[in-house]
Amino acid sequence: MGIAYGVGLILIYLLVVAQFGSYKVPLIIMAPIPLTIIGIMPGHAILGAQFTATSMIGMIALAGIIVRNSILLVDFINQELREGRDFAEAVVRSAAVRAQPIVLTGLAAMAGAFFILDDPIFSGLAVSLIFGLLVSTVLTLIVIPVVYYGLMYKRVDRLRQR
Repeated sequence: MGIAYGVGLILIYLLVVAQFGSYKVPLIIMAPIPLTIIGIMPGHAILGAQFTATSMIGMIALAGIIVRNSILLVDFINQELREGRDFAEAVVRSAAVRAQPIVLTGLAAMAGAFFILDDPIFSGLAVSLIFGLLVSTVLTLIVIPVVYYGLMYKRVDRLRQR
């Protein structure tokens, strides 16, 4: 399962490189993926659930959801910049404007996972999704704008000076 997770991350990286035409932006977009552990491991401990193969499947699914959320934020920032908005304002607006759809997506996935929480086989998947989404959704709304601003502000300033 670890190999599948690694292959999944590499494929996600390549797809995001193709979408944004940058090697740096996908790293920013994928930054919250390791943060899912902050929710997954304590979630398993709180519920007394073992970390199983289905828990790992939940981690893989969670990586996709988190990347989608990050893409929404970065794409919004780029759209705002194309419309002439200041970089710092575009970054702040991305989290403010896109927060509701991102939180609603996370809540919907968490609600769906509650239905398999009692299943003896898929409970690990449910725990991973519920607790991973709970923590990573909030952290994505903070981490992506901060990291994107920190790594890209010089590049945007150089582009505007030309």
